[in-house]
Amino acid sequence: MLRIYNTLARDKQPFVPLEPGKVRMYVCGMTVYDYCHLGHARVMVVFDLVTRWLRASGYQVTYVRNITDIDDKIIRRAAENGESMGALTQRFIDAMDADAAALGVVKPDHEPRATEYVPQMQEIIGRLERGRLAYVASDGDVNYSVRDFPGYGKLSGKSLEDLRAGERVEVNSGKRDPLDFVLWKRSKEGEPFWESAWGRGRPGWHIECSAMSAALLGETFDIHGGGQDLQFPHHENEIAQSEGANGKPFVRYWMHNGFVRVDDEKMSKSLGNFFTVREVLARYDAEVVRFFIARAHYRSPLNYSDKHLDDARQALARLYTALKGIDAPAAAIDRDDPRAARFGAAMDDDFNTPEAIAVLFELAGDLNRTRDPATAGLLRALGHQLGLLERDPIAFLQAASGGASDGGLDAAAIEARIAERTAAKKARDFARADAIRAELLAGGIVLEDGAAGTLWRRA
Repeated sequence: MLRIYNTLARDKQPFVPLEPGKVRMYVCGMTVYDYCHLGHARVMVVFDLVTRWLRASGYQVTYVRNITDIDDKIIRRAAENGESMGALTQRFIDAMDADAAALGVVKPDHEPRATEYVPQMQEIIGRLERGRLAYVASDGDVNYSVRDFPGYGKLSGKSLEDLRAGERVEVNSGKRDPLDFVLWKRSKEGEPFWESAWGRGRPGWHIECSAMSAALLGETFDIHGGGQDLQFPHHENEIAQSEGANGKPFVRYWMHNGFVRVDDEKMSKSLGNFFTVREVLARYDAEVVRFFIARAHYRSPLNYSDKHLDDARQALARLYTALKGIDAPAAAIDRDDPRAARFGAAMDDDFNTPEAIAVLFELAGDLNRTRDPATAGLLRALGHQLGLLERDPIAFLQAASGGASDGGLDAAAIEARIAERTAAKKARDFARADAIRAELLAGGIVLEDGAAGTLWRRA
């Protein structure tokens, strides 16, 4: 039985959906004012892996991942660029879609944009105000009254006293309490706005997810996911808003993936170790990046470095090398096969992809010894459930990663050197043939002579 670590319970729990055979899942998506970074890549890949396994397990999944297309950063960036907010956000939505597709991420069933759900947000805010959980502040904003919601802090595990430590009310803020947060922001001159019962304004960040998840999945649903950085305050505030307005439990299972670190330091622009997805994909094959993310358990920190990406490519190449030369498509999975059973048990244990991938290497070892098409078919089928091993082995092994190990050689140049070597061998100039092999190896190209001629792969 599938067990999921529930952040709210701080324990691994058996997964029992609200409706048998169906799963409703919401994941916090991107704020689209810039290109996606490695942290976004991890969220996209992790919950793609979750969705794939739920569906492989027979569940009918409705997967929602939102798009934040209105907030302070978006407004500021559009003004700096001299472009409309809509043009800016659409440009980065298109870039996000391209990055996700490259990483093998299947599009969610719904990708709601915040600007499309403002009436639903206003309706929830109105209910909170009538229930005395929201108030209009002196500055015109509508704020949530945190101290009036029993149980605030249950997701983060912090008491109100802990949260208040070190907090101060901002200068000129209309908040009654430092912990209160904005539901509706009064628009300043020149900012986009919507008409409302509280005057012209726009929604706060937290309220959008409460509105979009309720509209698409219901007031209570099965799984809510996102990065660990969203646990507090964003997800804590979502609980307060949704349960305060609806009087029902909001989410049954909360899932949070771990942080991305770069060379064992937190990724940040200020440290100069901040990488966008497209910067990484310019240097590494997209499937290698996906494999690198999947090889770590989703709740653990993910440490990015060139060394770790190079290691991931070599590891993935071992799987493709085992498949090379065997014409066996992905086969139907025999759940009684002990290797398939171990893979399934790993994934049912809180989506333990490192253990599942270990089964792939076990299959590759068997395949190297037996060259059995059935084993190759199982390896491909289990890899498919992780979004891996779906390419022709030769195509992967010859693909340039963009890393230093490529030696600057493209396929045409390599084939020309192989032809030169073949000619040297025919002329019995073996010293020259050996020299060409050595030169190619120094450039990261391995030659393999066989009955069909000489094949090559990148080291």
